[in-house]
Amino acid sequence: MTEKAIEFEGIEPVIIFGPYDSYIRKLREAFPDLQINARGTKITMKGDEPDIAAVEKIIREMLFLADQHGEVLDNDVNALVSLALSPVSRPSTSLGDKDVIVETKDYVVKAKTDGQRRMVAEARSNDIVFAIGPAGTGKTYTAVAIAVAAWKAKTIKRIVLARPAVEAGESLGFLPGDLAQKIDPYLRPLYDALQDMLTAEKLKFLTERRVIEIVPLAYMRGRTLNNSFIILDEAQNASSKQMMMCLTRLGVNSKAIITGDVTQVDLPKEMESGLANARQILNGIKGISFVFLDKSDVVRHKLVKDIISAYERHEEGDRQGSPGKEL
Repeated sequence: MTEKAIEFEGIEPVIIFGPYDSYIRKLREAFPDLQINARGTKITMKGDEPDIAAVEKIIREMLFLADQHGEVLDNDVNALVSLALSPVSRPSTSLGDKDVIVETKDYVVKAKTDGQRRMVAEARSNDIVFAIGPAGTGKTYTAVAIAVAAWKAKTIKRIVLARPAVEAGESLGFLPGDLAQKIDPYLRPLYDALQDMLTAEKLKFLTERRVIEIVPLAYMRGRTLNNSFIILDEAQNASSKQMMMCLTRLGVNSKAIITGDVTQVDLPKEMESGLANARQILNGIKGISFVFLDKSDVVRHKLVKDIISAYERHEEGDRQGSPGKEL
């Protein structure tokens, strides 16, 4: 029998405990052999070590959400509990077969971080998953791997990958070539991910037969996609209307993963990001899940984590404000 206490500060207890301690009750129901008590700003647990470790991880994630977003939603707690009870949620000291997302003769794609594992787990139990986090966390790569795995398992028949063709400081009109050549740079990251998981010949064969489609978001309008896996990448650059349009393309036996970084919006200032407000609009809908990745999930060069931290500190300083100049 093990005991563990978690204390926190700077966060209202009701955000973590839930209205009338509803979140604590969810944890007790999910882990009936564990004694969980919440009082003031302290949560105590008594029971077996694996259960304590699982609940501690849930609470730490809740504290992170509260700190980053000022709230923890009922849907967030449900997703965290579901993940904790899933076999893929028990991390080991080294990656094992359980982390494999898709495997070919020459290439194996594994979930390398807790955030990527959450994406895999939520995609298995939900039809729509939002994966939100900074650059370098593997959102796009993991989403493409999940879609390829679903196609290889024959649970879907088609993969549709879309991106908003938003001008980030560059103009499409000044780029050389026809429309297909102009939009190619926007779609290139999706091709790059696919080329790691499929041979060039296989990818060419599947794209020519439209088993795999890579299109600008605007080309999704008016379609109904049955037996498909849809990925909307860079979704922070989709407007609210575009987000609704994309999500309502979902047909029978289809799934979708929406990826993006709310800190890198390239839309005009007067236009609201569809990704930024989706969490509030879609909260509580069964079958829709939100996964939040952070700098601990960065899998690029080791300096990327430091770069993200530096920009976070800079933005925090801007939010706190500085004395204005007298006019």
